[in-house]
Amino acid sequence: MRTTLQLVAMLAALGLTAAGAAQQGGAGKPEPKPEQKTPAPAEVPTTAQAKAANEDPNYKIGAEDMLTVNVWKEPEISRSVPVRPDGKISLPLLNDVQAEGLTPQQLAASIRDGLKKFISEPEVTVIVTAANSQRYYVLGEVSHPGPFPLSRGMTVLQGLANAGAFTQFANEKGIYILRSEGGKQVRHPFNYKAVIKGQNQEQNIDLKPGDTIVVP
Repeated sequence: MRTTLQLVAMLAALGLTAAGAAQQGGAGKPEPKPEQKTPAPAEVPTTAQAKAANEDPNYKIGAEDMLTVNVWKEPEISRSVPVRPDGKISLPLLNDVQAEGLTPQQLAASIRDGLKKFISEPEVTVIVTAANSQRYYVLGEVSHPGPFPLSRGMTVLQGLANAGAFTQFANEKGIYILRSEGGKQVRHPFNYKAVIKGQNQEQNIDLKPGDTIVVP
């Protein structure tokens, strides 16, 4: 009769033999490759302001905006470009193109017309990825002076709310808005105390890009 130790040794030997056979049987069979997923197409990142600009058919491109110009099947020309302070963008083949003051659709049409000299029936789209021109500024006696994003239809009163509270030295009756009109700085008065009482409502004008609210 076999001892218990002999039986254990026989079972261990049988187990090793079976494992070796399985390895030999599997040798030569390629290991399955991990499943590769097709990457999703890249999306152009946009801010909330840029999204609003793209949804507004009347949005006018301004200096410092960031644009993505896509020319179908022309990756060498397609690119992201900033609108320079002179209101123009730079593109291959076309060099400088006027962008400021145009809607994205109008700019796309302008680029398309220019490319017709080099490409047959070019298809062009323009997307605003950063509406940096849509800003106003608050200076003076407020707790949080600086630049702020400008929303469509924002009034002076709403713009001041973003800058926090007035300091103890603020002249709330002597606030004014500096605006560039026809190449000149025009000053628009704003009496905060009167406006919040329902008076002088004509002073609570809609802000425009580049406006500066001064709280003396």
